[in-house]
Amino acid sequence: MSYDDVEIEDMEWNEELKAFTYPCPCGDLFQITKEELKIGEEIARCPSCSLYITVIYNMEDFTDQKSKSSIDQSKQQPVAVA
Repeated sequence: MSYDDVEIEDMEWNEELKAFTYPCPCGDLFQITKEELKIGEEIARCPSCSLYITVIYNMEDFTDQKSKSSIDQSKQQPVAVA
C-alpha cells in the first residue's frame, strides 16, 4: 500500500538527480523521472527505505507532442472542395 498520494505539482524537480522528488519520512527523497512518467509509471520510490508514494499527474503532460501531432496529421483525409 502506498504511503501517500502526492500531486506532481507538490513535488520538486531535482536537476542533480534528474527526477521529481518529495520528502520521505526517513529523511531521504521519493524519486520519479520524466522517463518513468512518460511510460505511465506512477510510483515514486525512496532509495533508502521500503516506502513509496503514488504520484498523481496527467500523463498527457509528459508525452511527446511532436510524434503525437505527426501521427494525427497522417490520419487526416483530404477533403474535396466543390
